[in-house]
Amino acid sequence: MAHRPLEGTRVLDLTRLLPGGFCTLLLADLGADVLKVEDTAGGDYIRWMPPYYGGDEQRADGTASAYFLGLNRNKRSLKLNLKHPEGRDILLRLAEDHDVLVESFRPGVMDRLGVGYDALAERNERLVYCAISGYGHTSPLRERSGHDTNYLALAGLLGLTGRRGGPPIQSAGQIADLGGGGLMAAVGILAALHERERSGAGQVVDISMTDGALSWLAMVIARFFCEMEVPRRGELELAGGILCYFPYKTKDDLWVSLGALEPKFWHNWCDGVGREDLKEVQFEHPQSGAGKKVAAVFRRRTRDEWTEFAGEHDCCLEPVLDLDEALAHEQTVARHMVVELNQPGIGPVRQAGFPIALSRTPAGIARPAPALGEQTDEVLGAIGFDSERIQRLRDEGVV
Repeated sequence: MAHRPLEGTRVLDLTRLLPGGFCTLLLADLGADVLKVEDTAGGDYIRWMPPYYGGDEQRADGTASAYFLGLNRNKRSLKLNLKHPEGRDILLRLAEDHDVLVESFRPGVMDRLGVGYDALAERNERLVYCAISGYGHTSPLRERSGHDTNYLALAGLLGLTGRRGGPPIQSAGQIADLGGGGLMAAVGILAALHERERSGAGQVVDISMTDGALSWLAMVIARFFCEMEVPRRGELELAGGILCYFPYKTKDDLWVSLGALEPKFWHNWCDGVGREDLKEVQFEHPQSGAGKKVAAVFRRRTRDEWTEFAGEHDCCLEPVLDLDEALAHEQTVARHMVVELNQPGIGPVRQAGFPIALSRTPAGIARPAPALGEQTDEVLGAIGFDSERIQRLRDEGVV
């Protein structure tokens, strides 16, 4: 395997579930040494979420969940009880020679455990400390519980998603968790590491998933502050408000997506279907009379016929695929967006690939997802603990 860009970067991952797991997956695929620090009860909750691969042995060691495997390749695992004084001391010791710590507890939890940023920075002033939470550490809502749909609702994104006159529609992808949380955290961490090369000091990266989701409305917000008109669901041009940029049902009751936003693409579509009369209605609403005429045109061909049409007429039209079709599509295959690795006790497992193609130092897979606490002895041995001391810590429930 070629050298990966983040090799030599050491990350302590105290997160659970999706946002933090996705962030550290990106870092791990890029070569960072990511150590999951998991509690001594059940570890990362996502380990126990169905569907499962394998049998009882895989379920017992926490490597059966498809969700867990999809987020935790290239990582190691340490079981550690942070509520025990010796567990806290071990984390402080580990922080001394790590570059990054990522956590996703509610604000204040790490401080109460005695391992907040101030305590960690005393041991390692170069540490980059990333905290992922729903609302951010300085928010008046910092203590409130929440999930992706709540953050999208508060950010205004959920309210703008759906058809005019219809209910808000949830996305199949977790926009706030992934785009507002995990991805923003990875960007923040990399920025802080880069800045550290100049200053020599670490810092706190405070990630609010609500803030991240709100930032995805950058163009909508810019327009609002210019016009001071509140946008409504199904009225925005790029979210269901114009007929040239809309999904349409086909003859075989499947769907295609038309994105003919520029006039040249819309004219290509009109010329291709022989409807010169529709060129002037490009920006009318899909529920208008013109929109119904366009919908009727789409009902005259099957999805495959429209896909063939798109190959002959440059008009920004693609089929709406089910997931199995998307994963087998030539685009996905050519870009290596499905990868396969060998998971011990299970065999070959396929997962989503890494979405950034680096020409010289590409991401890669160096190890499968770890069993719960799989590297505990290895990690403790590396900081000077002998086998007798490790066994005592295990007997006392510290590890």
